Amino acid sequence: MSHKSYTTTPDKEEKKQRELERRVLVLLKKHRPLVSSLVTSSKKEAIILIGGGGHCRSCIDVIEMEGRFAIRGILDANESLGHPILTHDLLGKEEDIQKLNKTYRHFFVTVGQIKEWAPRVRLYNYLKSLPVMIPTIISPLAHVSKYAVLGEGSIVMHQAIVNSGAHVGNNCIINSNALIEHDAVIEDHCHISTAAVVNGGTTVKRCSFVGSNAVIREGIEVGEACIIGAGVAVMHSLQSGSLQKYSPLLTAEF
Repeated sequence: MSHKSYTTTPDKEEKKQRELERRVLVLLKKHRPLVSSLVTSSKKEAIILIGGGGHCRSCIDVIEMEGRFAIRGILDANESLGHPILTHDLLGKEEDIQKLNKTYRHFFVTVGQIKEWAPRVRLYNYLKSLPVMIPTIISPLAHVSKYAVLGEGSIVMHQAIVNSGAHVGNNCIINSNALIEHDAVIEDHCHISTAAVVNGGTTVKRCSFVGSNAVIREGIEVGEACIIGAGVAVMHSLQSGSLQKYSPLLTAEF
């Protein structure tokens, strides 16, 4: 009696192998972002963000694009959030910082700052009392001169420019498209908002806010805890605590 052989020929084995490889390549291409994220995130330092509002969303985009840190979660005072912020989990409230510090060492303040500077300052000072690291974040789409100085906990967002000789202090926000010109000084805890211009040699003292599209003349001083409204042109120095909502009438003197 003859017996049929069911041994697979080399050609069939090779064909099956090629088909398997093709399917694997299709799957890798389909899920490339996920695979890339899983591979690279294991090499990044973990970081916890503090503050889950609109500014946090902007910070997430910059942090992810910069690529140095893997965001492990967000803390926020608002208990009613109860849902992920973009793709990141809400881990708890600000009171959980010390507990999380047992596992994580990098923290970053992502609370915004417009009228009120105190929350960002309070959180930054609290982090400084703990054994944590507070990084400086720079968007790869921004330009920071190698001759400029940036303090810890500050963020330079997309398309912002910090020119040579400029000095930005700790815990500052240099928002999208802002321009900090040569030799300008931005002291600690300031927010230079979107498309604002701080011209050369100007000093913006601590805890001040410069609104979107505002322009500050060269060589003057903006005092502590000032608020400058959107689109305002500041032509003369301001005393501490000033609120400037409107541009002054321009004269022939420049």
